[in-house]
Amino acid sequence: MKRLAILGSTGSIGRQTLEVVRCFPDEFEVVVLCAGRNIELLKSQVEEFRPTYFCQTGEEGGRMGGARHIPPQEAVRLPQVDIVVAAMAGSVGMGSTIAALQAGKKVALANKEPIVMAGELLMQAAAENGAEILPVDSEPSAIWQCMQGETTPARKLILTASGGAFRDRTWESLRDVTPAEALRHPTWQMGHKITVDSATLMNKAFEVVESRWLFGMPFERIEVVVHRQSIIHSMVEFEDGSVKAQMGPPDMRFPIQYALFHPDRRANGNLPKFDPVKIGSLTFEAMKPSLYPCFELAMDYARRGGTWPAVLAGADEAAVALFLDGKVRFTDLPDVVSKTLGKHTADKSPGLEDVIHAASWAFEQTLKDWRAI
Repeated sequence: MKRLAILGSTGSIGRQTLEVVRCFPDEFEVVVLCAGRNIELLKSQVEEFRPTYFCQTGEEGGRMGGARHIPPQEAVRLPQVDIVVAAMAGSVGMGSTIAALQAGKKVALANKEPIVMAGELLMQAAAENGAEILPVDSEPSAIWQCMQGETTPARKLILTASGGAFRDRTWESLRDVTPAEALRHPTWQMGHKITVDSATLMNKAFEVVESRWLFGMPFERIEVVVHRQSIIHSMVEFEDGSVKAQMGPPDMRFPIQYALFHPDRRANGNLPKFDPVKIGSLTFEAMKPSLYPCFELAMDYARRGGTWPAVLAGADEAAVALFLDGKVRFTDLPDVVSKTLGKHTADKSPGLEDVIHAASWAFEQTLKDWRAI
């Protein structure tokens, strides 16, 4: 029996994690459910899964059903928790993620912002405390799976990208697109922020940073290609020139289940089956830099290190919120993020508090600059 703390239980990844748990009632016990504003869904999850504890953003103390309230950073340290599913959207999950690693937990990492903001600090915390990071994001999970059983290091990582909602458009034609259009991802069903980030390819830049830290691969040996079908989730090239690819339907329950059961695999009749004949052809294209200015902007600042990636993450989080709220245009997004980056004075060797402060400053500064316009 594996005992879980699910942070972000009402979000897309959290809900799909609970779908996997439902399929294996004798394998998992939900000890903690943690959510933000969706209180009604959290109440129904608490009623169904009967956790010992719950967390809700902004709440202190109290009970929900038979569960007792506990702060997230305390929840992840509980001795009765084996695996922490870190699925809180945006930078809010940083504190609880690092706390789980410091407590020596297995962390099924779905939220990429913490490792983008402070990859070196997270990897150091894991190494010093015997913790383990289990990638849940589909592309790092694919790389992780391709690495299993290999005794020699990889030569190159190849991340695949669907291209997002506007992959057949030009940047100039996107000036008046609506949030609803940006949220129509061609292959995946995901939360709002990650779907918008997929349309700008900011999400893919974050995955490059994530892979750089998870697999110790220099940026120059990580490549991104557009793969419209979202069937190959990423590839790994080895020293002999061989390339391994991890394939499957675009369904996040696959990498979630793999992380929860690792190193084992279990049959799950509720997951879709891969039919190569039905899929037909698989295609690959070079990424068009002119269509994805956010990608190059993000990579520029990610390579600089220090507090730059934290400011990048915080500014992007606010920029997406502004776009979804109708305050800025889709084509404003790179300028919104760039303006905040231009106001930052970087710390080249930050500690955890410095990183958290930088991301928070960037989020608030971005909202301040653009909501007044």
